Amino acid sequence: MIATEIESAARGSVTPNGLPVAQLKNLHKRYGQQVALDGVDFSIGSGEVVALLGPNGAGKTTMIRLLLGLASPSAGTVEVFGRNPKLDGTRTRTGAMLQVGKVPETLRVKEHIDLFSSYYPRPLPIKEVLAIAGLQGLERRAFGELSGGQKQRVLFALAICGDPDLLFLDEPTVGLDIETRRGMWGQIRGLVALGKTVLLTTHYLEEADALATRIAIINHGRIIADGTPEAIKTKTMGKRVRCLTALPVSTVQQLPYVLRVTADRGALEIHTTQAETLVQQLLSQDPSLTGLEVSSGGMEEAFLALTTQPR
Repeated sequence: MIATEIESAARGSVTPNGLPVAQLKNLHKRYGQQVALDGVDFSIGSGEVVALLGPNGAGKTTMIRLLLGLASPSAGTVEVFGRNPKLDGTRTRTGAMLQVGKVPETLRVKEHIDLFSSYYPRPLPIKEVLAIAGLQGLERRAFGELSGGQKQRVLFALAICGDPDLLFLDEPTVGLDIETRRGMWGQIRGLVALGKTVLLTTHYLEEADALATRIAIINHGRIIADGTPEAIKTKTMGKRVRCLTALPVSTVQQLPYVLRVTADRGALEIHTTQAETLVQQLLSQDPSLTGLEVSSGGMEEAFLALTTQPR
C-alpha cells in the first residue's frame, strides 16, 4: 500500500493542547448502498496547509461536509478542535469557501460581508477583509454584476471574514487568471503565517504542490497517500516521455505502465511510471522514433500513478 510507504512526518501533528485541529477516526459514510468513505483516518495539525486531492466522486466533498458538521458519519468519529463540529462554538472558529449553494445576486459585496461577519463573535474589520480578498472599489457592486473571478474573491472574503482558525477552501482559484490565482496563493500563505490552518481541495495540481505542506490523496473513499509533496512525488517515480513516433495514440495508450498520452505539436507526450521499460517498448515497435526526451514527473504524474492503480 503506497500510503504506508510515503513518509509523512507532518501527519497527526497537533495543536499546543495536544489535539489535532481536526480529525476523522475510522470514519465510514454510506448513502444507502453507496460507500462514500471507507474507514478513513485523517488529521490536520495546527498551522498546516493540507491539500486533499482525488478524482471526482472519490470522497473529498463528503469529508469536508463531515468536518463542517453538515453531515453525520455512519460509523467512526469526527472532531474539530477536539469537539463535535456541529456545536456553535466549533463552527464560529471555522470558515468555508465551498462550490455548492448560491449567493444572493442582488446583495452588494459589502452587504454580503456584513451579513456573514455578523455570524462570528470577533470578525475582521471589513476594510481588512476587502484588502485580503482584493475587493477594494467593489464594495457597492451587486454580486450578480461581478465577473467570475470577482465572485470567487467574494466567496473567499466570506470564508475569512470571521477570522477563523480553520479554513476550508474548496477549489478557491477556479476561474481565476494566473496573476489573480497567484495573488490568492500569497493571501493564503499570509493567513497561515498568522497561525491559521487550511484544508484545500483543488484540481490544479501545481497549486497543491506550491501551497501545501502536506498532501492527502483519496480514491474510492480511502486515503491512499499522505505525505509532503516531495515525498509523494519521489515515491511514485512518475516520468514524462516525449517523442516523435509513427505509432498512433491508441497503440501507445495500451502499452504497459502508460498513464496518459497526449498529442502535442506533432509529438506524443506520455506519462508513465516506468520510463525505461516504456522507451524499450516504443523503440521495439517503432525503430524510426526520434526526438526522445525523458524528464522527471511532477505532481500530475504522481497523482495519476496513485489514482489509476487497481483497487
